[in-house]
Amino acid sequence: MDNQGIEIREAIRDDFDFVVNLMVTALAPYYGGDHVAHAERIFNTHIAGSRDMVGHFSFEQKMFILLVDSERAGMVHLVGKRQGNYKISPIIIVEKYRKIRGLGSKLLDYAESYAKSKNARQIYCTVAFENNSAVNFFRKHKYINAGKSESHYKIGITEMMFYKVFFSKDSLDSFDRPHISILPCEEKYEDQAREILFDYLPQTFSGIDEIWMDALFDGYKRKDSQDINKKYKLIFVAVDRSEKVLGVVAATPKKGEPIKLMPCVSLNLSAFVALINDVSYELKLFGHKLYMHISPTVEETIALQQRGWHLDAALPAAYHDDVVTQQWSLDMEGDKTMRMMRVKQIFLDNIRAGRKTLEVRVGYAGIKRITKGEKIIMASQNDSQLVEVLDIRTYNNHECLLENEDYKKIAPHLQSKNEAFKVLNDIYPPYKVKLGLIVLELKTVKMPTTTNFG
Repeated sequence: MDNQGIEIREAIRDDFDFVVNLMVTALAPYYGGDHVAHAERIFNTHIAGSRDMVGHFSFEQKMFILLVDSERAGMVHLVGKRQGNYKISPIIIVEKYRKIRGLGSKLLDYAESYAKSKNARQIYCTVAFENNSAVNFFRKHKYINAGKSESHYKIGITEMMFYKVFFSKDSLDSFDRPHISILPCEEKYEDQAREILFDYLPQTFSGIDEIWMDALFDGYKRKDSQDINKKYKLIFVAVDRSEKVLGVVAATPKKGEPIKLMPCVSLNLSAFVALINDVSYELKLFGHKLYMHISPTVEETIALQQRGWHLDAALPAAYHDDVVTQQWSLDMEGDKTMRMMRVKQIFLDNIRAGRKTLEVRVGYAGIKRITKGEKIIMASQNDSQLVEVLDIRTYNNHECLLENEDYKKIAPHLQSKNEAFKVLNDIYPPYKVKLGLIVLELKTVKMPTTTNFG
C-alpha cells in the first residue's frame, strides 16, 4: 500500500477511548491483569508530556496513532528505557485494517525511526507464542528471538522475547569486508590453530596445556574411524584469503547423535559467524543436533540467537572458577538447517533484485557437493535471501569463465569484463583456482520461517 491517505501522529486526548478499547480487545486473550488501568496509565503519561514519573527503569512513555483516510487504524506505544533501548508495548492494528498489507510495517518502521532518533542501541518487545500473526510479523521484520517464558503474563500462555539491534554502517562494512572460508584443519593449519587455542581458550577454560592440546588433535587423527567410542574429532578452521587462521572449532559426535562443539574460538565476529554457519551444515550428516559450551560475548550471543541457536543452561564455574559457561544448541532435523554463503550487501541486493544470477566460488570439497535444485541462503551481516541452484558449471581459469559467462550477472555493479577479471583474481588467486572455479546459476525463492541461518 502506498502512503496516500496514511498518517502517523502523536496520540491526543480525543484518542483515549480508541486506545483503551483497542488495548483491551487485543491484549485480553494473551495477557492477564487490568488492561483498562494499564491503558489509562500509559496514555495519561504520554498526554502529560511523556515523562514517566513512576517507572524506575523507564524515562519516557510515547504513543502514536496510525490514521487511514483520517480514521484511526492502529497504535504503537513506546517505552524509553534509561539503559539506552526502547520497548514496543504494544503495537496493534485495528482488525478491519489488518487485511491491508503494509500498515503494520509502516507503523513499526515509524517506531524504529523514533527509537533511532533517540540514539537507542536496540528495540525489543514481548509477544505471546499463541499469537501467530504477531510472532510471524516480528520474524518477518528481522527481529531476533531471545527466548521464551511459560505462563509469564497469563497462565497457560508462553511469552516470546524479540529484539532488533540497530547496527551502525561501520559494523556492517566490517562484517562484509573479510573473505573467510571454513575448511577441515589440514596439517598446514595445525600450528596456527594450536596458537589461537593456547592464546584465547584459557580465558574461559582451565587446564589448557600441551597434554590437552595433543589429545584434541589425536582425536582428529582418528576421524576416519567414525567410531563414537574412540571419541574422534572433526576440526574446522576459519581461514582468510592469505590463509591466516582466524578461528577454530572442534566437533565430537556423541551417542544418540548430538554433536558437541568445543572448543569454538575465533579472533573476530566475522570468523565466529562463519564457523557457526558453515559447520552446522557440514555436520548434518553426523547428527541431529549441535550443542556447544561457550561463554559468548554480546556480539556472539546476538549471532547465535539470530541463527536459531537456543540457550539451554548456565553452568557456573564449570570450566573456569570465574566464568559462567553457557550451553547453546541448534536443532538440525529435516530441512531446518541449510547451507549458507556469505556475500557483501551490494551483491545480496543485486541477487534479490534478480540482477545477479551467477555466483562464483572456488572448488573446495563442500562447494563441490552442491547439487542442482539445492536451496542455499545468501546472507550478509543482517540480511538474507534464499536461492535455488538452477545449474552448476566448472571452469579451469578466470579467462575461460568470463568468455562463457556474462560478467554483469556475476557483478552487476562493475563496468567491464577487465574489471570483473581483476575482482575475481583478487578473490581467487592462482593457487585457489587450481581447485577449479564453480559457477552457480541461481534464482530467488521464498524463505521458510523455520530455517536456521544467518
